[in-house]
Amino acid sequence: MTEPPILRIENLSTRYGAVRALRSVNMTVRRGEICAVLGANGAGKTTLLRTVSGLQPPDPGSRVLVDGTDVTRLPAEAMVRHGVAHVPEGGGVIAELTVEENMRLGGLWRAGRRERGAKAAEMFELFPPLAERRTRHAGTLSGGERQMLAIGRALMARPRVLLLDEPSLGLAPLITRRIMRLLQDLRAGTGLTVVLVEQNAAGALSVTDHGLVLSQGAVVASGSSGELLADDRMRHAYLGF
Repeated sequence: MTEPPILRIENLSTRYGAVRALRSVNMTVRRGEICAVLGANGAGKTTLLRTVSGLQPPDPGSRVLVDGTDVTRLPAEAMVRHGVAHVPEGGGVIAELTVEENMRLGGLWRAGRRERGAKAAEMFELFPPLAERRTRHAGTLSGGERQMLAIGRALMARPRVLLLDEPSLGLAPLITRRIMRLLQDLRAGTGLTVVLVEQNAAGALSVTDHGLVLSQGAVVASGSSGELLADDRMRHAYLGF
């Protein structure tokens, strides 16, 4: 029997009042893949992640399935229990809490106290700069360190699918490359599946298996990362490189 995709999106539509933000989006991501979601500002990329993660309700007729289970319209906390973690644009760390307190918050839904401690130690090993700053308030971190903390906090929930929104936003190229390598290492080491929203389309396609391109809430192209990179018309029209 063929294993179901870890994430399947069928006919996903979403609106904000009278404005249609997503239009019948279909998408399939298999276990251990990294999938890019690309497009210009306002294309619907962030809305797609918010809808999948339970933060934004979809229109009737939409379906989101995780490992074959229909999770459409489940609230965000229930999606974490189903193995979906969402790192929003900007990371969303709590500046007033310490690095360690932020980290442990990520494990509240899926881990006991002892397991949270062990998982936090694993995250500090994965992100050495955070280990050195574990007692500092998150508001004192650099942009790159905050992004590491946001990813580490999401990984505390032991997700099967990581939804990652614009991790390179505002970061130096060196830090961006480090984060992209981290995603590849996590996929290779743990089989983590990643859906990566990125404004930096060329950088995203260099580390992903496949992707789709959104324009005005609809899918205008999809395929392997190599195919999308080779499509000059699509790149110039929608991705700006």
